[in-house]
Amino acid sequence: MSEMSINDQLAGFLAEEDENTMEGKYLTFHLGNELYGLPIEYVIEIIGVQQITRVPDMADHVKGVINLRGQVIPVIDVRIRFGMETRPYDERTCIMVTRIRGLSIGLIVDSVDEVRDIPPASIVTAPAVSTSQSGRFIEGISQQGAGIVVIILDLQAFLYADMDAEPKEEE
Repeated sequence: MSEMSINDQLAGFLAEEDENTMEGKYLTFHLGNELYGLPIEYVIEIIGVQQITRVPDMADHVKGVINLRGQVIPVIDVRIRFGMETRPYDERTCIMVTRIRGLSIGLIVDSVDEVRDIPPASIVTAPAVSTSQSGRFIEGISQQGAGIVVIILDLQAFLYADMDAEPKEEE
């Protein structure tokens, strides 16, 4: 699905300002061969990878900051945060600009898939067989048709798992 049409879909959902409209809707994205989902209520827009300004003494997964229409937004490489092998960014690599707890944060992913309806009843707890630390970032897993599995990302855990204090909200 194209960047523009996904952004149009997101804008439509957000413009309705009705939580029921967004319930069960997830923006899906790829990291390698796996499909992940994030509740669309957190996604503001999808943009192409652009100039990222490195910030000294940041965690490896924090690539730096971007300037998006005058707003400075930190950018996290999801592959690195998950401990996956890095790969060069290409024309399909994009930044999902998210907003949680009043803060905007960009997430670099391999590619964006589509907005999917994923009923809460179809999401099961991820099996606790992994010794990987990234398992703590997974809210659940949903089977979507023949052979399609969507791993649901817990954005709050993903962003704030290593922090002792709550982040201060933007004013």
